[in-house]
Amino acid sequence: MSKKVFEVASVVAQEQLQPGIFDLRLKTEAAQYAVPGQFLNLYPKNETKRLPRPISICGIDKENNELRLVYRVTKEGSGTQEFSSYQPGEEIKILGPLGNGFPLDEFAGKKVIVMGGGIGIPPMLGIASALKGNCVAVMGYRDKNAFLTEDFQQVGAQLILTSDDGSIGVRGNVIDGAKEHQLKADVIFACGPTPMLRGIKTYAKEENMECYISLEERMACGIGACLGCVCQSKDVDNHSKVHNKRVCKDGPVFLAEEVDL
Repeated sequence: MSKKVFEVASVVAQEQLQPGIFDLRLKTEAAQYAVPGQFLNLYPKNETKRLPRPISICGIDKENNELRLVYRVTKEGSGTQEFSSYQPGEEIKILGPLGNGFPLDEFAGKKVIVMGGGIGIPPMLGIASALKGNCVAVMGYRDKNAFLTEDFQQVGAQLILTSDDGSIGVRGNVIDGAKEHQLKADVIFACGPTPMLRGIKTYAKEENMECYISLEERMACGIGACLGCVCQSKDVDNHSKVHNKRVCKDGPVFLAEEVDL
């Protein structure tokens, strides 16, 4: 059932996984409606920061009404800097789940590769968990400062690591990792920087694999009203009447062939 809620969630736990990478767990009714690939809008308490911050969902615990968010804090990210200071018991306004998720039911029992790079890695853990580890997870890092690797192993995924500098796993990007291990599958699910997604789209087409990608884009409203996060699409959008798709509303997950990268 598709539904979103606007409520005051409570912080269950938070820890720092790596420098600038935080793991936040929230108690929220939104967990009942969330699927892998969706995101939450989090509202800072500081009223000078009017816009919410969209953060992808990393884990879903419907039994305990909890959502897990793993996010990056940057020097310019005043909103995420505020979130990183939250302690268990503190409250935070949220709206979600938002956007559409990955079509996991369509590929039940099929061979699946999940690919993630940078802060696109957390939502891939949500997919691996939903698939109960029946997938190959190819995760790309800049260097040896990897995060969530044990989590992928705990859910039973076959994990392949890559790094830009070769300090862990295969030297190169996730496509290099897939090629070195000669991976074949029915579908690729991916999230990460646009250059990585562009390469994955090409690779999937060359290998005759279906491909769904989750786009990372700056957002304002998060609900499709402001058109601040559009991407170019093959088809004309019914809302704007041009070759655009709203990442927050029509995405963030798209069939790779739907969009121009």
